[in-house]
Amino acid sequence: MLILPELNIFLFSILFLFISISNKKENILTYAKAISALVFFASLLSVTESGELFSGAYRIDLFSQIFKMLILLGFCLVTFMFENKNEIEDEYLPEYFMFLGFSALGLMMMTSSVELISIVISLEVSSYSLYVILPLRKSQTKIQIEASMKYLFFGAVSTGIMIFGMSYLYGIAHSTFLKDIIPVLPGFLNQPIGVMALIFTLTGFFFKLSLFPMHFWSPDIYEGASNTTTTFIGTIPKLAGAALLIRITMLAFPGSPQFINILIVLAAFSMTLGNLVGLVQKDIKRLLAYSGIAHAGYLMMGVLALSKEGNAAVFYYIAIYMFMNLACFYVVILLSKTGENVTIDDLAGLSKRSPLLALLLAVSAFSLAGIPPTGGFTGKLFLFMSAFKAGHLPIVLIGAVNTVISIFFYLNLVRMSYSKDVPLAEPLKLSFHEKVLCYLFIFLILYMGILPFGLFEIFKASI
Repeated sequence: MLILPELNIFLFSILFLFISISNKKENILTYAKAISALVFFASLLSVTESGELFSGAYRIDLFSQIFKMLILLGFCLVTFMFENKNEIEDEYLPEYFMFLGFSALGLMMMTSSVELISIVISLEVSSYSLYVILPLRKSQTKIQIEASMKYLFFGAVSTGIMIFGMSYLYGIAHSTFLKDIIPVLPGFLNQPIGVMALIFTLTGFFFKLSLFPMHFWSPDIYEGASNTTTTFIGTIPKLAGAALLIRITMLAFPGSPQFINILIVLAAFSMTLGNLVGLVQKDIKRLLAYSGIAHAGYLMMGVLALSKEGNAAVFYYIAIYMFMNLACFYVVILLSKTGENVTIDDLAGLSKRSPLLALLLAVSAFSLAGIPPTGGFTGKLFLFMSAFKAGHLPIVLIGAVNTVISIFFYLNLVRMSYSKDVPLAEPLKLSFHEKVLCYLFIFLILYMGILPFGLFEIFKASI
């Protein structure tokens, strides 16, 4: 029962491995949806499990189990969102779901890893699976090949820098276990060697989160990958990145001024760059890429507080970010007829073609902008309060200014879908399960905005 979620998703991938080498490749989408739902619900049985494996290198606790459930829920939702058969070649669908499952497995392993080598292995299991599926898109073009190469290259560089930082941590503590590094590292954080070791180690997770300066891969990869692959890459890995960021930054407790100042600078640049460049984007996936860079900056406001409340705020915000980001990508997937990218101009007349889809876009855009009563507003409020209580007023002000800037391009999406009419536009008919998914996203985003404290207390208790 300890590793039931990992075992379930591993069996999911192995099953699609056997399907890929067999001659029966019909109804792959139906199998993927049914089995992913089964994997998620079966894994719920292990939420309260706790224990250690591999001599303490792998810890199962409430913190890791909740993150695993969120990753599995996101994986399941992405599978159900996969509708457009024009996105991936039919013959590669079994391999596609196999590698998607292995990537989710690596991300889940990251949340339980409390030892440097196991962190690297789990990170690479996740990344290599994504390197394989990123080029899988019908009608291959130069853009997606370029995106694949960039993702591979930048991923390898960030991993190299992270391992370099870990080597310094090992040199400082003479151990690869976080529990041995925690008591030793604070004594080195007033020296350049300690700060450099921690920042370099965090580089791999900055890459997953698209935080400045490890952000430059995301716009091109978002644009070049298929819509469903982008939905996964732009959402689920950020959960695991945030989980490990919380675990490792607690190494710096009670915090050194140098380390906190570096985090403040990274958060400020990430928010400002993401929002300013997002203003001029026409492709919605590129816009969501810059939105992700900005939101990584917001997340850092909770991390740099170096407190339990701050980490709980990060936990809460990454959870609501998953739902509002998935909702935005779902609009893109449903609007894209042949798997092509969708521009802001394509939103014109959406409220007439599909009122439900326009409502979903409006709720998710309001939430990303931080407008009440959505979950994005409540999550940002928790982050801002944690940074303010920790005495970081300048970054709170920078975050508030950036929130105002971001409102312009998020509301522009809503304006285009409600105020622009297109003559002779065909109605967009949604199937029953597509409508259910739309209502589910709307409910979750509003629920986490209106009734946040139950979930927030659970997240806080798990840290």
